[in-house]
Formats: sequence, C-alpha cells, structure tokens
Amino acid sequence: MPDGAKQERDAPDPHDAQDAPETDAQRRRRRAQFLRELHEAKALRDRVQPRRVKAARMRQAMRMRTFRW
Repeated sequence: MPDGAKQERDAPDPHDAQDAPETDAQRRRRRAQFLRELHEAKALRDRVQPRRVKAARMRQAMRMRTFRW
C-alpha cells in the first residue's frame, strides 16, 4: 500500500473533530456528493458489464409489458 494512501485514510476527518451537530445544508451537501458517486459507480458498472445491463433492461421491459393499470 502506498504511504500517501495510508496517510490520507488515517488522517482525521474534519467533520469528526466538530462537536456541533450537522446542519441541514451540510447534510444535503454530503448526500448530494454520495448520490453523485453512486451514480458514477453505477454508470461504470454498466459500461464494464454490458450483458448484465441488457438483461436488466429486458427484465424491466417485461415488467412494464405485464403491468396492469
């Protein structure tokens, strides 16, 4: 493991050092960052596993065709 990566991981999180409760704006910002990273990870998975993506699309299409209003 590179020393730089270990130092970054072991560095204290600035959010942990604060005793004050998290504000709504901080929570929304953190949530938005999480959702961006999640979307990016899903897009990467879709690119590297095209067969799984195609099968998922086919299953979704079948669900939509059999759905009754």
